[in-house]
Amino acid sequence: MASSEPVFLRAVELRLLRFTLSHDSPPPPPSSHPPPAALPNPLRPLVEDLLDSIERGNYADALSSDATRLVFGFADSWEFEDSVECAARFYDEVERSVELFLRNGNSAAWLQVLDADTDADMECRCALLMCVGVASLLAFTQQNVTGPVGSFSPFPLLFSRSKKDGVNISGGEWDVWARNQLSSVGSDVQGKFPLLQYIVYAKILLSKIKDLYMEGEDSCLNGSRSISWWLSRLVLLQQRILDELSSSLYDLLQLFKNNTLLQFGELEKVTNYWGSMLYEGEALRIVSMSQLEAGIIDYKYGRVDSSRVHLRCAEEASGLHLSVTGALGFRTIHQVDAKPQLVLVANTDQQIHGGGSAAELSQAQSNSNAYENKKDSNINGHYDCCDILMAPRLMDSDNVSTVNGVNGDLIKISKDTTLTAIQQAVVLAQCLHLSRINHDDELSSWEMAPYIEAVDAQHQSCYSIRSFCDILRIRWESTRSRTKQRALLMMDKLVEVVYEAIPMASQRIQLAYGVYIPTIPALRKEYGELLVSCGMIGEALKFFEDLELWDNLIYCYRLLGKKAAAVDLIKARLSDIPNDPRLWCSLGDVTNTDAYYEKALEVSKNKSARAMRSLARRAYNRGDYETSKILWESALAVKFLIPDGWFALGAAALKARDIDKALDAFTRAVQLDPDNGEAWNNIACLHMIKKKGKSAFIAFKEAIKFRRNSWQLWENFSHVALDVGNFRQALEAIKMVLDLSNNKRVDVELLDKIMRKVEERTSKPAFSSFDVLESDYRSNAFLTKSSDECGCSESILKEPRETEFLLDMLGNILQQIIRMVVVRKIYGGLYARWTKIKGNLTMCSEALLKQVRSFQGSELCMIRDRFKKFAHASLQLCKVYMEIGFLHWGSRRELITAEMHLRSSVKQAVNFTDTEEFRELEACLDEIKKQLDVASTEGA
Repeated sequence: MASSEPVFLRAVELRLLRFTLSHDSPPPPPSSHPPPAALPNPLRPLVEDLLDSIERGNYADALSSDATRLVFGFADSWEFEDSVECAARFYDEVERSVELFLRNGNSAAWLQVLDADTDADMECRCALLMCVGVASLLAFTQQNVTGPVGSFSPFPLLFSRSKKDGVNISGGEWDVWARNQLSSVGSDVQGKFPLLQYIVYAKILLSKIKDLYMEGEDSCLNGSRSISWWLSRLVLLQQRILDELSSSLYDLLQLFKNNTLLQFGELEKVTNYWGSMLYEGEALRIVSMSQLEAGIIDYKYGRVDSSRVHLRCAEEASGLHLSVTGALGFRTIHQVDAKPQLVLVANTDQQIHGGGSAAELSQAQSNSNAYENKKDSNINGHYDCCDILMAPRLMDSDNVSTVNGVNGDLIKISKDTTLTAIQQAVVLAQCLHLSRINHDDELSSWEMAPYIEAVDAQHQSCYSIRSFCDILRIRWESTRSRTKQRALLMMDKLVEVVYEAIPMASQRIQLAYGVYIPTIPALRKEYGELLVSCGMIGEALKFFEDLELWDNLIYCYRLLGKKAAAVDLIKARLSDIPNDPRLWCSLGDVTNTDAYYEKALEVSKNKSARAMRSLARRAYNRGDYETSKILWESALAVKFLIPDGWFALGAAALKARDIDKALDAFTRAVQLDPDNGEAWNNIACLHMIKKKGKSAFIAFKEAIKFRRNSWQLWENFSHVALDVGNFRQALEAIKMVLDLSNNKRVDVELLDKIMRKVEERTSKPAFSSFDVLESDYRSNAFLTKSSDECGCSESILKEPRETEFLLDMLGNILQQIIRMVVVRKIYGGLYARWTKIKGNLTMCSEALLKQVRSFQGSELCMIRDRFKKFAHASLQLCKVYMEIGFLHWGSRRELITAEMHLRSSVKQAVNFTDTEEFRELEACLDEIKKQLDVASTEGA
């Protein structure tokens, strides 16, 4: 008997997982059902009954079966009270009963069934509790995600006294207790969800099995490896009904996800675990499903890279290699000329050939023909309200089924190709990834379109796939004015289907965990927001009030100019539920009163992160930055997976002059949201303040990815790039500043430092003096320090080709600047130095002459600083004239020109004879006279 027991538990696990995948497998082989044991365990028939009920979608029958009464016999005699305390005691007793049942305790109810066999079958006990826990989770999923919405009892465990006083209709205080349990992770349940006790109940059962498995007290529990998979589904569902991300749930999900992938993430491990029980091709579907769900978990928490890896693995396991190509086609009914359209193509692995067998989906679809027939009139073609086709109509020349690819022929996914259910789920998962990695703009929506249209073109899809595809299409088309009405009609039909009896629950659950279908309250909320965007605010109010979405309700009342009505509604709800911190926060939002936020903190025992955040924002707005910083720290201690919260903490700390705290907060913000360009910019600026050039350079490189149109950011980046010795990046940044500011923003000091470094690495030093006041930019310590710190500027500029490239970049920048007459007096000297390095002394003299002339005027004789700049430029000009004279020996024209200019300059400087610049002009004039005398003597 012992040898067959693990086979039974694994068979139960496989059956539980199988009906959540898809009914796309051939009949099971004879070996898939293990033979009965020689001494059958009395619990096995109960487990079989549970499995049959679950596979039929009768989750309520499974939860009220003899198996549950066997384990939880205390429920029949429970003294019911409609109070939170009674609910807590009841579920404590549930937890104790589960532990006793698993550990072979002294529970008389099931001990009698086992006929006093103290060595009861641990495997059957584990299988029984797993089935009950899964049934509870699936009931919650049916009522809150997939539908059809049924008439479940609010209590997963039925007991006779729970039906008095109408408690069987509403969970009362017990639901309040369950909501508090789900919110204990730091986030509130968003809206109104039924059957909250079911998910708590399922978590107790599955967690106890997991705990016993981790303890390793019984070797037969090695057969319950899929428990982590079910727990990951449960915890993700719990996260999805909360209003914000929870760090504690994130840790649990990572643990369960990694355990699931460790057991089922590879084909070999799946086949080794279930062996001959598996149907043909089922192992690959299990691998693909595990990777797909792992990708969805990482998508939920914004882990883009990890999600992409998992989705790629799921794609490979399903036999797909997707890519997008282009083809000419028509997007509207009346379109005359064909335009390029994006089309999804895939490889030729497995069953994606045109006209391929659809037997895999036939069983699932045969029971939902009525549902499909309802959709056919809308899916195949277009709605009467819109002339935009649901999918582009390709030209005959581009309507071929295959296209040439690098790795062979690729098939266009269209109505003539058949994808399996798991392949369709993989295709739609790529839309999630694209929406996360791309910015929210019209172009990214069009990039998702071929994936949506490929699945929409499939003749047969399970309910979850079709619903999720419709949701993605609605989100896309609701952003376009020409298709917004069609999106509204599709959303209306989608919400209606949730409450219809067909398809049945057993068909709707297929792949429900493999696609990111919104919960029913979230779907209705999305419908309400779509109604608001279409101006139908009155209709949206009904949805938001029924779902208890007070923030959306307040927004609608404000649009209608009925702020008082929102206040009255919230106060009426507070009279019934005075200890709901969400209501107090909503009242604070609509009245702008701090006292209501403080009341929310009081009733939540200082656990309402939303109240703390609201108080922190109000403190920041009134200039109390220190208080705002403290409140943000308290709020983020409760919920830290909030990028905007960390950014706000950084802003408050920066205003409070707490640089270290601000840097830490902005760093946490980009860890959670790497696309936050403003946070990257702040990090870089703070590193600049702390004199950490390398860190600032890295942060700026990230910031400019998202804020490329900010000249202020590029200007700061140019300074940091020079600081670390990256001259190429510095010049590129300077060029961007010029382009973005219309040539109005250039840092002369920065260009001077780059010019001097280039001059040092060439054999042609230009001038010994600067373009502007020598006292302004005398120090070169900045550049020396950065070179020593980074150690890269020397090596870069020692390469002749790199130096020449940088010199050309510098010249292009200077030529762009010098075209503006108003800046010649500042940048003419830089341009002259550049032309001299290039060896063009004539252009150098012309540039310097323009700079000299820009300083001349009536103010030259009266303003000392202006004269000093004029004198520096004149000296540089005359030295260039002298150098030209040396190169053309015997030519006196340049020397005579220099002499005339210096004579004129000395005459204009009669008021500044006491300056060093005046003496330098006289010395230069004497030198030129000597050279003229020498030239005259030799010429004679």
